Amino acid sequence: MQAYLATYVHHIDPFAIQFTETFGIRWYGLAYVAGFIAAFFLFRWFVRIGASELKDSQVGDFITLCAVLGTMVGGRLGYMLLYNFDELAANPASFFDVLGGGMSSHGGIAGITITAWFYARYTKTSWTGHGDNLVVVAPLGVFFGRIANFINGELYGRPTEAAIAMKFPDELTEVVSTPAGREWMFSTAQLRELAAKAGDTAAGLSERVDSAVAKAMAGGQDPHYAVVDLIQQASLESPAFRALLGEILTPRHPSQLYEAAVEGLIPFLLLLAIRLKWKNAWHGVITGIFFIYYAIGRIAVENFREPDAEQIAGMTRGQFYSLFMIVVGIAFLAYGLVKKRTNRLPG
Repeated sequence: MQAYLATYVHHIDPFAIQFTETFGIRWYGLAYVAGFIAAFFLFRWFVRIGASELKDSQVGDFITLCAVLGTMVGGRLGYMLLYNFDELAANPASFFDVLGGGMSSHGGIAGITITAWFYARYTKTSWTGHGDNLVVVAPLGVFFGRIANFINGELYGRPTEAAIAMKFPDELTEVVSTPAGREWMFSTAQLRELAAKAGDTAAGLSERVDSAVAKAMAGGQDPHYAVVDLIQQASLESPAFRALLGEILTPRHPSQLYEAAVEGLIPFLLLLAIRLKWKNAWHGVITGIFFIYYAIGRIAVENFREPDAEQIAGMTRGQFYSLFMIVVGIAFLAYGLVKKRTNRLPG
């Protein structure tokens, strides 16, 4: 098993169903849909067992608002502000480039929190009560999202010699700092050599790569991404070429799977058990537990993840921003213990 995992090259197609070369139904999109559907049915269950102040007829509207405004807008805005602010400032329209990727779990959590507050004010229901149910279902969405990250081969882990190590072709887009400045970890010239070496294992790859390089350079563009796309596609289609590619890739932690468990599955099961045991718990207590647990879990598991942005005070951005979640979690706990607000069920 150790030999197999150490040489495994990630090759899962990001498309669940593909209609054209660039258009189709992606696993990443299905992950969001699965999270929203699960949230809807779980919330209806909470209403029926008396663990929510919502009426059954309100669940659909509440989940839709949290999904669209909270998760999608909050997640995207959080990513642009926390991880890609320079691009947002230079080109505000980049916010709408959702197909280019970029969502922040911290932003999504903040977005859901704010959306739930507005909804609670409008319906004169308990904000912290809604929050206690949201934090039960949210980790399930995180779980689906992290699995989708793994399927996409993105947000992979740091180099390791552990038996569970895997290799991710997305590493070909890594940039490293050198005395001469920031450069591609794998130069375009190196990738062209790999394509030339492929031979019959990826017939015609070398010619397609040369054509892509010539086209990009004629337009004054860097051909690197175009070359990487061709190599990754060849890796999906040809096991022999995939093995050849694996010879230059770095074994890494599949940190997406660690995060799926630590940030998603474990807190979902833990908080669901608490919710069912104490259906009328003081509002804010379960929310506080979630914020504190998520922050500690995220800080711990980020030690296995390759940083995808410049670090802050020696910590990854995910770790740094999680510190504030501990403070927020303590505040929710204190609020719940002081106010001792419980469900006031609709008549």
